[in-house]
Amino acid sequence: MPLTAIRPHIKPTLLLAYPVVLSQLGHVLVNVCDSVMVGQTGKIPLAAVSLGVSVNTVVMVLGLGLSMGITPLVAAANGQRDVAGLGRLLKNGVWLSAVAGLVLAAFGLLIAPLLGYLNQPAEVVRLAAPWVRVLFLSLLPLMVFQGFKQFAEGLGLTRQAMFLSILANLVNALLCYVFIFGHFGVPAMGLMGSAWATLIARILMAALMAAYVLRARRLHEYREAAGSWLTPARATVSRIFGLGAPIGVQMMFEMGAFSFSAIMIGWLGATSLAAHQIAINVASVTYMAASGIAAAATIRVGYFRGTGDAAGARQAGFAAYGLTFVFMSTMALLLIVARHKVPHFYNHDPEVVAQAATLLLIAALFQVSDGLQVVGLGALRGLEDVKVPSVVALLAYWAMALPFGYWLGFGLKLGAIGVWVGLLTGLTLVAGVLLWRFRQHSAVPAAEPAVAVGR
Repeated sequence: MPLTAIRPHIKPTLLLAYPVVLSQLGHVLVNVCDSVMVGQTGKIPLAAVSLGVSVNTVVMVLGLGLSMGITPLVAAANGQRDVAGLGRLLKNGVWLSAVAGLVLAAFGLLIAPLLGYLNQPAEVVRLAAPWVRVLFLSLLPLMVFQGFKQFAEGLGLTRQAMFLSILANLVNALLCYVFIFGHFGVPAMGLMGSAWATLIARILMAALMAAYVLRARRLHEYREAAGSWLTPARATVSRIFGLGAPIGVQMMFEMGAFSFSAIMIGWLGATSLAAHQIAINVASVTYMAASGIAAAATIRVGYFRGTGDAAGARQAGFAAYGLTFVFMSTMALLLIVARHKVPHFYNHDPEVVAQAATLLLIAALFQVSDGLQVVGLGALRGLEDVKVPSVVALLAYWAMALPFGYWLGFGLKLGAIGVWVGLLTGLTLVAGVLLWRFRQHSAVPAAEPAVAVGR
């Protein structure tokens, strides 16, 4: 698509994206903070964080994806100026998110006793199990936060969640410092301190986001249209679930592949698992930034779709593609340059640092593929195309990337490097398929002129 067609969409996309980027980073920076501080206590606790995050993330992203079904529906209803519909989406979106958070938290508590069956180092499992239990409890407030956040973001109100995420991360960092190492009279909790810090920070996020949506003057008409909060509407809940569940499943397939990769790497020992945690932690930061641009793509593509402007929807999607390509290419170069220095922020074990530096080189190689696949998902969500991407993720990651990575890692004895090359292959395949699908599904009918329209 010509640059002249997408240029009017670049600034509006950036204005929407940067608060979402910072808000999305809030989810991963919690793990970054945990990993950096816990890593100072040794490689075994750091490996325990890797195992715990791998298990928790698979369940968490299922809930996050479910709540993401709210945003394109809100964006489309906003484009149609449907106040009554927006009221229904507000109430029922929060209901669905809260119930999902309760179910996922309860389900997660059942997982912790099963960690011993994953054939991980015994000392790692011993530390990870209680940490996982507390982290899963934090999914309930996180999902309440998501319900209110996704509604606000669908209206283009992205800065509020950004500020709350920044505040929550500052609180989490302070509490980690106090709880992990034992300051201000608090006994040192080590690894468990980071889990309690995360729970408290997420409760704060949920309370403040709910307070904003339920009290903001600009949202008054939607709260009025919502009616009684004690009576969720089955039809609206089903509509959100029907769109959000495939998103959650797709995200679970993708993150599940990364989590299972961590489990495979854990078979190689605590050193490799600690190195993996460092590399995946760093890569997840840039991924969440691209995910923020993808969220902006969902909002803008959904908005133009709601107004009936197919050309605008297509141009908005490709503007997000262009921004993501530039950003992730830059991040790839930075990772290549800094790959030997970054691991020292987490741990000083020479073997861990050396392995992490090698894995960061592979992470640099899959930056562009990772960014393009997530922005493709975001653009397709704006078109409410969510089921086929789930199938694509299942086949690419579980039928190709993981078996290929296992063969390279254990068959050819390449270890963690082979597993990561498998992930690179899967990400590249998904990125290509989703780009092709967006081009096909966003095609403008011949009778409609493709004129750029700004929001």
